[in-house]
Amino acid sequence: MLWDIEIRPAPHQPDREGRRLLGEAHSLGLISLRDIRTARSFLVEGDLDAHEMEQAARTLLADQVVEIFSSHVLHGQTTSTPRTEQDEKHLIHVLFKPGVTDNVAQSTLQALKDLGVHADRVATCRRYWFNADAHPDELRRFSDKVLSNAAIEHVVEGPLHLDSLAIGHPYVFSLNTVPLLAMSPEELVKLSREGQLALQQAEMLSIQSYFREQGREATDIELETIAQTWSEHCSHKTLAGRVRYLEDGKETQFQNLLKETVFAATVQLRQQAGADDWCVSVFKDNAGVVKFNDEFDVCMKVETHNHPSAIEPYGGANTGLGGVIRDPLGTGLGAKPVCNTDVFCFAPPTMAADELPPGVLHPKAVLSGVVAGVRDYGNRMGIPTVNGAILFDERYLGNPLVYCGNVAMIPVGKSQKQANPGDYIVTVGGRTGRDGIHGATFSSIELTHESEEISGGSVQIGNAITEKMVLDALMTARDRGLYSAITDCGAGGFSSAVGEMGEETGAEVWLEKAPLKYAGLSYTEIWISEAQERMILAVPLDKWEDLHRVCADEGVEATIIGQFTDTKRLVLKYDAQQVGDVAMEFLHEGRPKTVRDAVFNIPAERPLSKPKTTIDYNDDLKKILGSGNVCSKEWVIRQYDHEVQAGSVVKPLVGVNDDGPSDAAVVQPVLTSKRGLVISNGINPKFGDLDPYWMAASAIDEAIRNCVAVGGDPRRIAILDNFCWGNTDRPETLGSLVRAALACRDFALAFGTPFISGKDSLNNEFTYVDADGKKQTVAIPASLLISALGQIDDVSQAVTMDFKEAGNLIYLVGTTYDELGGSHWADIHGLTGGRVPHVRPKAVTPLYRQVHEILKSGWVRSCHDLSEGGFAVSLAESAFSGGLGAICQVADVPVSDASLGDIERLFSESNTRLLLEVRLEHQQRVEETLSNVAHAIIGRVMSEPQLVVLGAKRQILIDAPLDELKAAWQGPLTWE
Repeated sequence: MLWDIEIRPAPHQPDREGRRLLGEAHSLGLISLRDIRTARSFLVEGDLDAHEMEQAARTLLADQVVEIFSSHVLHGQTTSTPRTEQDEKHLIHVLFKPGVTDNVAQSTLQALKDLGVHADRVATCRRYWFNADAHPDELRRFSDKVLSNAAIEHVVEGPLHLDSLAIGHPYVFSLNTVPLLAMSPEELVKLSREGQLALQQAEMLSIQSYFREQGREATDIELETIAQTWSEHCSHKTLAGRVRYLEDGKETQFQNLLKETVFAATVQLRQQAGADDWCVSVFKDNAGVVKFNDEFDVCMKVETHNHPSAIEPYGGANTGLGGVIRDPLGTGLGAKPVCNTDVFCFAPPTMAADELPPGVLHPKAVLSGVVAGVRDYGNRMGIPTVNGAILFDERYLGNPLVYCGNVAMIPVGKSQKQANPGDYIVTVGGRTGRDGIHGATFSSIELTHESEEISGGSVQIGNAITEKMVLDALMTARDRGLYSAITDCGAGGFSSAVGEMGEETGAEVWLEKAPLKYAGLSYTEIWISEAQERMILAVPLDKWEDLHRVCADEGVEATIIGQFTDTKRLVLKYDAQQVGDVAMEFLHEGRPKTVRDAVFNIPAERPLSKPKTTIDYNDDLKKILGSGNVCSKEWVIRQYDHEVQAGSVVKPLVGVNDDGPSDAAVVQPVLTSKRGLVISNGINPKFGDLDPYWMAASAIDEAIRNCVAVGGDPRRIAILDNFCWGNTDRPETLGSLVRAALACRDFALAFGTPFISGKDSLNNEFTYVDADGKKQTVAIPASLLISALGQIDDVSQAVTMDFKEAGNLIYLVGTTYDELGGSHWADIHGLTGGRVPHVRPKAVTPLYRQVHEILKSGWVRSCHDLSEGGFAVSLAESAFSGGLGAICQVADVPVSDASLGDIERLFSESNTRLLLEVRLEHQQRVEETLSNVAHAIIGRVMSEPQLVVLGAKRQILIDAPLDELKAAWQGPLTWE
């Protein structure tokens, strides 16, 4: 019997969801939709009577204070009054597609069983009623664009007719081979494209040659295994590949781009450090690890989940965060997460719906879905989200960037692991379904307007509760020494996880043993599925019973699915039938070493033409404060729990009203120790439009600068890189990536700051056919995120950016240059050209170290970095965050050239600059400490809530009330 329990707002309660949707409809111009009513529904299947269903609804499913419920049978004998004919008019149901993870349904099923209601299956459904005269075309558009996402949901118009919630049929084994041997090169390319293998012709030819040597055709699972392992997402074949780079006519050959740039800097820094080397494990595990104290090391990883988030924002971001949490969990013998970070890049949410190309979700829907996905996963796992950023650019249309990071603590001595021949291969956590198939290869190709239809199965929805249970079980098992190696089951599923763990040994996998969500999966689907919340362990035989017991105590499923061997081959079986056999050497080293061409011509600097009209500096400042990349992100931040675990010291929002923009997060990961972590980031794609070398340098400087601004020790900062680029098959696109990588090497060495981990996401482009039938491509701007993991000796010495006390001196430390290229001031005036901000290494190290000394000494009340919008914006932010005004004079700003104008002094975005607030009694000590770096007193904090900035001739440039500035900053993303 299939029951439908419908829950609606009570008669005295507003239908808030209906009101929200009505607003969305009108914003899309759908004026025929005048009334929207909503309900949520639970479909419950089992041998259950009306009394049981009413008890379940009353005690578990509905909130009796604000909701009412009704129930009826969809299949079987009706025992309650059916809904009226009027209710059926313009009725739309939205349900998950079969096989898509329904977390609420899973939790409900378990809760019903706990209540003694033994249901067999549960599904959730959303239900909407519209006014009877709503136009069908508008209704259909609203249903497709707002109510549902075709990648994971389907829409049913009118009454719901279902017989059962059961899905899947028993699988009948059949070994499938792929006739590769006789294929032409063109046919191999077609096979790769149509099979979503994402392999180039040379790679397909290598596979063909390998199986010719074996004297047989490949099985489908062997071909898929190689495709997963060789995918851009898993093997990073561009950054780790051979490149012929031509810069302004000068050629450089790279045998391994990553090793000779980013990684080379870390190797050199570690050699220079000698016995003082504080790196523990870098670029060889799922996350980078550095020393923290005598008891713990600390690790960090930042991943991207861009393509899935473009198709299904909630699920893509949800599993993006869930996946990156599993990276530290799968590092060494397992690290415990202490905080999350996130950085998002979207198209502007104000874009009109009719501007969107086919196959693209509205940017506001993408933003809301991504934020909700990260929010729900982090909050439900009890991990605080403490730092991040949001950027807007029309070039992210169709291809948002979703960077998710995690920081975790691991006991000293637990950072190494080794799978040994004879160890069981054990899967722990979630069950395997069809969700996520081809996720790794999907992430390695560019999107098109058809991607939602073709690749919907590549998107997964995570279950944070399951992952929390897995985490708890594994921490106990780790401390009891119950496994010898661990890795997360991420991109490529079992294929990548087992393939990587068994690279040095060999492995035999028994695919029929894998626990499944539902029947009907083929052996290949089981092998490459990216279903979430799964880890792979290498478990010694004598530890298995104890491990199984620990997992069972936490309600976690643990299953033996194979054994590591000494054959150095990957052997795959299904019900004792061999379905795959590939040499580990070919799998990991057999990819052809092609040489890729990269070209970059350093652009000639073009002068920035300033507006000829009179400039209103007050208006300019408000426009920049209200621009998407500068404005307050409080609407997003407030959705995250940044207090859980009780270690958050400097939070994402600071100031007298806890609503000012923090420069970085300070976290106390071990509550019995005062030592803390500092987490920050740097990113500015607009600089990359002028020169990706200086974009990368600026991102590194910004990440370090933010760390130093809150009290981080510049001698203990590690950084991570995340390259998100367009199609690097184009030599000029790859050339811009190489130039950015060279800057990473140069400035990591200059700052003495090692890279410890990284990730790249390429092919971030969206192709569609416009109304005229022409093919159009939208490529993202070159986007490099630098994340910084700093340390602070005593968290009580941390400093925030808000002004604290009237009468204090305001210092500007660092030099301002004529560097308005790529600036927010240029952007609001529609100006191009100008000089992109540079980084001057000789000035950086002494400046940051001396600022750190005066912060550590307690002589600084507030400190704020100068970045987006320059001096004027940072000054305004410190003022309105502290509720205190300021009076300053730009003539006193340290500059490279005395002839620099007021615009440059106010709005230049030169690097390596900070604002300090200092009490009068500490002035002499501060001056002595800063004696050999550029600095000046440029004003005072005042009690009047007004920001006043005077020009070189003491004329008033800015004179604005703080409440107006703050309103401009808070306004754009103040959504319900």
